[in-house]
Amino acid sequence: MNRSRIDIIIDILEVARVGVNKTGIVYKTNLNFKLAERYLDLLQNRGLVENKIDKYITTEKGKILLERARDVILQLTDPEEEQNRTLRIKSQNKDSLKIQVRYASF
Repeated sequence: MNRSRIDIIIDILEVARVGVNKTGIVYKTNLNFKLAERYLDLLQNRGLVENKIDKYITTEKGKILLERARDVILQLTDPEEEQNRTLRIKSQNKDSLKIQVRYASF
């Protein structure tokens, strides 16, 4: 299943919260370098990420967008599905957890 543009943006913003280089973004979001570059340019132009010494970091504006996206996802999530998602959280590793949990909502 192909991800939407907003799903990719959310993935990049989530990964970049702690600061990560382009290679890390490519691997953790499952993008190729060309596509990652296009999205990073877009996010930088919108003020959602900034590049500091080869590390991309989600800005405050980007963190606000992430929080709003989580709110929307929670509003659309079935309570039973939320219970199942919580159980999956306990068994997954931290790096892949954030992205996989979000996709379980749709």
